[in-house]
Amino acid sequence: MKKQPKKQRLSVYLDPDVMKALAAYSARRDQSRSLIAEAAIASFLSPDAAERQEAATTKRLDQLDRRMIRMERDLGIAVETLAVFVRFWLTTNPPLPEPVQAAARAKGAERYNAFVTALGRRLAKGPKLRQEISEEIPSEDGAT
Repeated sequence: MKKQPKKQRLSVYLDPDVMKALAAYSARRDQSRSLIAEAAIASFLSPDAAERQEAATTKRLDQLDRRMIRMERDLGIAVETLAVFVRFWLTTNPPLPEPVQAAARAKGAERYNAFVTALGRRLAKGPKLRQEISEEIPSEDGAT
């Protein structure tokens, strides 16, 4: 009959907070701190732990990828919105004659301040433009 190998002793230094957590956990489970530490180390070193960590990392990367896709979409909407507005504005607004430009600048500053205030209110309570735009915009020939 083979003899069970004797467990080997290991001395480690733990942060006081980690030691308190270990002591509290072992007291709740009515197990020795040594047994809890051994189980934790075995779990950390097991191949399953690496697989779980890889799965968690993959899940996190997938979440980041989806966020990045939404950010790219939102940025595309913002750029296109600005381009459409600038084209429309340049098409519909003729240049002003010299004598009225100063008054127009003053009125423009006043209107700009009102715009910034309205934008601040909309950003604070919504809805956001991206929520008003469909995810799938049909093409001109009717296909999506």
